[in-house]
Amino acid sequence: MPHTTTTTPPLPKVLWLARLEYRFHAWRERRARARGLTPVATPFPGYGGPEWVRVLGRVLIVPPVPTSGSAEYESVRGWRSFAAVPVGFAQVRVMIGDATHEVVADRGGVIDAVIPARLESGWQTLTMSVEGGEPTETRVFIVGSDVRFGVVSDVDDTVMVTALPRPLLAAWNSFVVNEHARQPVPGMAVLMERLVRDRPGIPVIYLSTGAWNVAPTLIRFLRRHLFPSGAVLLTDWGPTHDRWFRSGKAHKLSNLRRLATEFPDLKWLLIGDDGQHDDEIYTTFARESPGNVAAVAIRRLSPAEAVLAGGRTAVDDHSAAAVPWVTGSDGAGLVERLEGVGLLEA
Repeated sequence: MPHTTTTTPPLPKVLWLARLEYRFHAWRERRARARGLTPVATPFPGYGGPEWVRVLGRVLIVPPVPTSGSAEYESVRGWRSFAAVPVGFAQVRVMIGDATHEVVADRGGVIDAVIPARLESGWQTLTMSVEGGEPTETRVFIVGSDVRFGVVSDVDDTVMVTALPRPLLAAWNSFVVNEHARQPVPGMAVLMERLVRDRPGIPVIYLSTGAWNVAPTLIRFLRRHLFPSGAVLLTDWGPTHDRWFRSGKAHKLSNLRRLATEFPDLKWLLIGDDGQHDDEIYTTFARESPGNVAAVAIRRLSPAEAVLAGGRTAVDDHSAAAVPWVTGSDGAGLVERLEGVGLLEA
């Protein structure tokens, strides 16, 4: 018989603004249900080990829109992903083989659950459903027990030219522009593809301070520009249980620490840029977990990009660091420098 488990998130003390946000979304949910709309599980790529998986997604009530294709994530794009209503604390059924697991979304409808499972290494498929609706397929990348290397990459101004810190441009990118209008950083897809080709079976993690709302657009962008498939770790806009605004630095650092705990034998190549706080974040992580860092690659923004991004973050002198630190203005420059330190075959 199928095995069933239930995972319930903790209930910490909640900031009043966060409670107000939840009540607003609950009101929107009631209005949407009154119009006959029902929630769906929007899956995002996850990852796992030989005996567990981290399942990611979001429960949303999406405004009905006509679609011209059947591509995955097609129904939630651009501003519509922000117009969708998150369903807080929704009960989600995750099916892995013949086992069924019940998990609970968080206050913002985000599904982030670790579930026991024995799966073969590589990309595997599982399904999730909400309120007895049609199951939706999602994928997880299972890291083999013999893998010792992985890649963690920032997104904004590292693989995608967005100038995200500029408020008006960030709003335009997030709410209006779809993935066809966004530009990749030159050479970064080639760099990422070479890393995966030279080391088959390695995990790729795209770690960004972007909102979960933009995940469908981001995933389509990565596919369109031939970046290797990988798990996507984003955050959520709005207040938390104890903060008025979410901390992007804390989000990135906590996920890096989590990866170090989940995969203690892996060394990660950390890829970022000098337009935000990647150098500071990676420095902190490398100091805390030197055995989990293979190298750090920082993309230098052009003068124009630095202006749009609100300036550069000073990159410290890492010549005496225990792991290699390399910089370059694009993917080709980083390839050359990673070849120089032995992370890529020349």
